[in-house]
Amino acid sequence: MRLLKMVPDDTNIDFVRLRHAAFTITALLTVAAIALVLVRGLNMGVDFVGGLMIEEKFESPPPLDEVRKTIESLNVGEATLQPFGDPRTISIRLPAPETTDEGATNAIVSKVETALSAKFPGATFSRYATVSGKVSGELVRNGILAVILAVVGIGLFAMFRFEWQFGISTVVAILHDVLMAMGFFALFREWLVFDLTIVAAVLTIVGYSINDKIVIDDRIRENMRRYRKMDMTQIVNLSVNETLPRTVMTSVTILLALGALLIWGGHVLRGFTAVMILGVIVGTYSSIYVSSSLLITLGLRAEPPADKPGAVSNAERVGPKSGG
Repeated sequence: MRLLKMVPDDTNIDFVRLRHAAFTITALLTVAAIALVLVRGLNMGVDFVGGLMIEEKFESPPPLDEVRKTIESLNVGEATLQPFGDPRTISIRLPAPETTDEGATNAIVSKVETALSAKFPGATFSRYATVSGKVSGELVRNGILAVILAVVGIGLFAMFRFEWQFGISTVVAILHDVLMAMGFFALFREWLVFDLTIVAAVLTIVGYSINDKIVIDDRIRENMRRYRKMDMTQIVNLSVNETLPRTVMTSVTILLALGALLIWGGHVLRGFTAVMILGVIVGTYSSIYVSSSLLITLGLRAEPPADKPGAVSNAERVGPKSGG
């Protein structure tokens, strides 16, 4: 039986030739992502801002003003409303109850549910979540700390495992991937909530990105030792092309699984799945065009030629020609 090959064995793409254009696109996207986060902000979930979140589903998109008036007439605090997933599902955010007693929370939820069902026949309660202000502050701090420690730890690992250039290029690429995810949530803040589930998705993106980058970096390091007289641009092109079948196959299989989850996973997992899909695409791009090509800009060079068994000259291995 013939094996399926998504990338031919003789693939010889000159990725390095496009590195300047890739760096420009990466810089523009990064600046745009930071600007979106600063200007639009993130739609922080109850996990990070504290309070009570109630999810209500209506038979048809309701007038938000009438929903707000109905809730405010119950004297449960100022309500913040937002469509969640689809126009018929509304996320209702209320101040956290003064007491942590679960009975008090259930009483508020029941009061809101009863009032909305009477005002809007057919409205159904989906779920609720509550977090105190103190806990939410701790979650914000721990979430930021988790991402920072993950990026720094990965950079140090790459630096000690290979060369310092690998550490810097890896951190730059991963920061790009994380900022793309943040910018994505700022751009679509009306539909996506940034909560602890998304922090888990961001950390998963970091893990996927480093896995792909380490595979390519390891091949680059191996080829640097094998082809000591080969130009660095040729080594990078050769290494990326050699690992391309594995990169493409991994990305495609993950995207297929995430696509199924996006379609049939329900709106609760929609934000997690959407940012994971974006992370796989962006992570694959940064592994090929950013992380590996940045090594050349940082001045990485192959090991000096040595008369040792196994050392292969440039004439003994023809790599892709460099155009930049």
